[in-house]
Amino acid sequence: MSDDVVAYRKMGSWRQRTSAHVAVVQAELDRIEMMGCLSECDKKLADKANQLLQGAREAADGWPPFRSGASARDRALATIHEAELILLKLTPAQEIGWTGPSVLAKGIQHLGQEDPRLKLLEEHLRENGNLLNAEGRHLAAGVLHAANHVEEIEIARVRNFRDILLLAFLALSVFTVLLVLSGYDNPKALADKLCFQPPAPTPQNPDATKYVCPVGGKPADGDNVLLVASLGAAAAALAGATSIRHIRGSAVPYMVPMSLLILRIPIGALSAILGLVLIHGEFIPGLSALDSGAQIAAWAVAFGIGQETLTRMLDKKGNLLLDNVRGSSRAADSPPPSTDWLIKPALRPGGPNGSRRGSAEAAVGRADTERAPGDGPAEPTRPA
Repeated sequence: MSDDVVAYRKMGSWRQRTSAHVAVVQAELDRIEMMGCLSECDKKLADKANQLLQGAREAADGWPPFRSGASARDRALATIHEAELILLKLTPAQEIGWTGPSVLAKGIQHLGQEDPRLKLLEEHLRENGNLLNAEGRHLAAGVLHAANHVEEIEIARVRNFRDILLLAFLALSVFTVLLVLSGYDNPKALADKLCFQPPAPTPQNPDATKYVCPVGGKPADGDNVLLVASLGAAAAALAGATSIRHIRGSAVPYMVPMSLLILRIPIGALSAILGLVLIHGEFIPGLSALDSGAQIAAWAVAFGIGQETLTRMLDKKGNLLLDNVRGSSRAADSPPPSTDWLIKPALRPGGPNGSRRGSAEAAVGRADTERAPGDGPAEPTRPA
């Protein structure tokens, strides 16, 4: 049994999908080679397609798995796309007919409605009864190549966004750790900014003290910074957990939603620390001093939750990039070009010309039935 089908030692759904895809493309390529209809020049193309498929296998077979990351996934996708392009060029003329609508559908998914190549392919299929002939083979190959390239760009954008999120997570985590360590090394540098000096004791408030820190009963030190950062991070994680209900599954092999969730942790910790520093500096009107360690902890939690304002904007950006990765299960953003001519022209009597006339008459009939009463006579329709 082929390793492509078994997917032996392939961890991850993208490896299994890649193996199955390679197996199908390889089987079709082998079938065409066994037919013995390839010229010497076409055999060179077939050899190159075999090399591309082997490259896709090597990308999916990377072991151990952590050594083959985003570059392996992109290499596998690109090599399979190029092998499919060569397969389209090698398909015998008697079998290529119904390949045209498939290429047109993929072009609609990934190319703009005004793409000239897509319009030419649509016109070619319209004039040939929905069938692709040998003359339109190179046109279809151009549309397929462009659509594949756009698909690779869409996925690359998601990967780049994921990489930016991970780099931001690492950088913000380092900053948080440095701030906590600075509290132990030099308490007066930062830890002292997280403590407050409330008003002196009064008959109405005899329990007031002269110095209040997050960790009660202790002077300003690194423990106060660590507590504030921990409370902010925990609050951010809790707020992020509520956003899980909005996470949608995606076939793109990059964990963008998970990256967005873990990014909240260092952002929440930094928000709590910097927010209390702003209160200590009387930057926020109406807040000059906090009366107890519980109030300081409560404000740390509030600032940790407040980071959702920023991360929700990042969530929207991530969802937008994921939605932009189009597949066969997702409709195009705008209505596709008119495909009324795709209604069984081969069943029309009278051969190819009769088929086209029949399709045109059917389109005129549909237009007449869809017109509202009182709209007046229909505009004359130019024959196909």
